[in-house]
Amino acid sequence: MQLRTLILAAGRGTRMRSSLPKVLQPLAGRPLLEHVIDVAEDLEPIGVHVVYGFGGDHVMKAMEHRKVEWHEQADQLGTGHAVNQAMGAVHDDDVVLVLYGDVPLIQEETLQQLVHLAGESALALLTVKLNNPYGYGRIVRDARGHVLSIVEEKDTSEEQRDINEVNTGVLACKGGLLRRWINALENNNSQGEYYLTDVVALAVAANVPVHAFVTANAEEAFGINDKKHLAEAEAMYRKRVTDQLLIQGVTLVDPLRVDVRGDLACGQDVYIDTNVTFIGKVKLGDGVHVGPNCVIRDTQIEDGTVIHPNCVIEEAHFGPRCQIGPFARVRPQTYLGSQVKLGNFVEVKKSNIAKGSKVSHLSYVGDTTMGEGCNLGAGTITCNYDGVNKHKTKINAGVFVGSGTQLVAPVEVGEGAFIGAGSVITKDAPAGKLSIGRGRQVTIEDWKKPQKNK
Repeated sequence: MQLRTLILAAGRGTRMRSSLPKVLQPLAGRPLLEHVIDVAEDLEPIGVHVVYGFGGDHVMKAMEHRKVEWHEQADQLGTGHAVNQAMGAVHDDDVVLVLYGDVPLIQEETLQQLVHLAGESALALLTVKLNNPYGYGRIVRDARGHVLSIVEEKDTSEEQRDINEVNTGVLACKGGLLRRWINALENNNSQGEYYLTDVVALAVAANVPVHAFVTANAEEAFGINDKKHLAEAEAMYRKRVTDQLLIQGVTLVDPLRVDVRGDLACGQDVYIDTNVTFIGKVKLGDGVHVGPNCVIRDTQIEDGTVIHPNCVIEEAHFGPRCQIGPFARVRPQTYLGSQVKLGNFVEVKKSNIAKGSKVSHLSYVGDTTMGEGCNLGAGTITCNYDGVNKHKTKINAGVFVGSGTQLVAPVEVGEGAFIGAGSVITKDAPAGKLSIGRGRQVTIEDWKKPQKNK
């Protein structure tokens, strides 16, 4: 059995009140559509097809890194019409799974069961029971519980409005069956549209079995139409992720105040304080402690390292038992060996700092290689940019740099060298020697304090 997934993503999303197409609105830092593509790919289909419409150029550009086939719905004539735009790529023997670009919380396990129910000769629907079914198409069953049809909200009778089992829109069936029903759709309804939901009645009329799989988790069917829905989905997604972290043994001081916008892998005894945001792929080793108000993106942090409060870390790799912050900023392509200390208001960029070295206060280290056991005093700056090009600084093992020093790259400080406080070092400093680069201090004896003009 070959599976094709078909994602409907052509809606304008006017209730978003945004120039950004609805399916590109961000959930956990990524477009809604990308979440749906992810779950579609998890099913290992032979093809992922996306039907686009409003803002199509923006949608395709945002998803250009994903392997999907695109089909345009130039006119918005309903969900049935949207599906028909992709049917040219569907073979009769394919099983087609229809998904929606604005329903991003659906789970792989649920879809696997739905595809299994469809099998070779049935129509499978995903339904859900809601306390307040307003706005959804109702599942109409006969006295024996067999599905007869789906009636859209605007076309329901007074009796049908009381039905609490509703259609999610997600369905699966053989391509040949779907093609036959799509071609038979009519638009004689209040909206003048071709409803995909009408295929249910056509299936019943053709004596094709219709199986409704009722998901116990209503969040999976949650469709996003406005910014309020988007915020609600963000909370659902956050809870789903943090629940899993708690089950894995991660300590979260407040699960409501941790955001994971990507993939977070944690070892044992990881402690995460409040208001921490993880973006992209982040890996935390055993015993890592992350203080409050930190942002960590695409970073690996090894065992026993402590990230103190208010740090921003991007595309870095920290060895074991480091101490970072508070108020440190670590920029991309930074590698720290074990037991490195970066203190308060330290910024490091594109640098390699070896075991046991310390940059404790108010310093900038950029484009630098630093050996083991170095100590940079407060206010040390590597001057790596000449206004056009970046230049490298090399600080060998065991160097001590006094406070308020500027190392003007390209420059090398030899092993075990000392740099006097307040120096401007423009030439290589020899190993094991004290180098001082200061202007001569002068006192002006007859100097007078400036006065304001009367």
